[in-house]
Amino acid sequence: MTTVSVIGCGHMGSALVKGLSEAGTHRVTACDLDTSALEAIEPYCAETTTDVAEATAGADVVFVALKPDVVGAVLDELDLAPAQTLVTIAAGVPTDFVAEHTDATVVRIMPNLAAETRTMAAAVTWDEVDEDVRALLDELGEFVVVDENLMDVATALNGSGPAFVYYLIKAMQDGAAAEGMDPADARTLAAQTFKGAAETVLRSEESLDELIDAVATEGGTTIEGMRVLWDSDADAAVGEALHAAADRSRELAGGFDDE
Repeated sequence: MTTVSVIGCGHMGSALVKGLSEAGTHRVTACDLDTSALEAIEPYCAETTTDVAEATAGADVVFVALKPDVVGAVLDELDLAPAQTLVTIAAGVPTDFVAEHTDATVVRIMPNLAAETRTMAAAVTWDEVDEDVRALLDELGEFVVVDENLMDVATALNGSGPAFVYYLIKAMQDGAAAEGMDPADARTLAAQTFKGAAETVLRSEESLDELIDAVATEGGTTIEGMRVLWDSDADAAVGEALHAAADRSRELAGGFDDE
């Protein structure tokens, strides 16, 4: 059983704790200065604490799930051994910066909140494969290994991406409601449609264009809707949203270059 500590129990840290708890193969300690945050996730942990030293003592893997502006201060409090692994999540915080503050093996990941339901998409960068971290990520969803210089893009794509998807689900829900459907029913159908379509993409070897063509047959209903999308700037708007999020991640990273 892997011993895991999660420092920072905001949205992302709590999602990790709950997902790992559901997996049932890890001993999880949660650490946060906010006692109300600890109370909320206490049922999913073996232990909760406000003491960083207590949380990390003997841990195989330590997750730091904090905002970029407080990562440096927390790293200064950590005293980890080379045999331990430190996994950082904060957007824009380079691996080199973290490595300068610890003797532990450093792994950088960009997950998303679907860790809670073990359907997470994550990007990871490491010098060598860390088997403990790989096992943890496997249990929380899907992950890909990327070069460090692509982590800003990953931050936008799968880190910020859920919000973009929620926006599109809401647009479909609202469109169906405007046609007279009950909003709750429309929400269910829209969300399940995204879930099913995403699962199809993951299982299929066909290109996305081929998958679209399989649904949008000539003379049918789908192609009429697709013509509206093809004639619009919807794809450009989504791309601009992703670029804006990636640019912000790069801005955050630039602040660490001077430290």
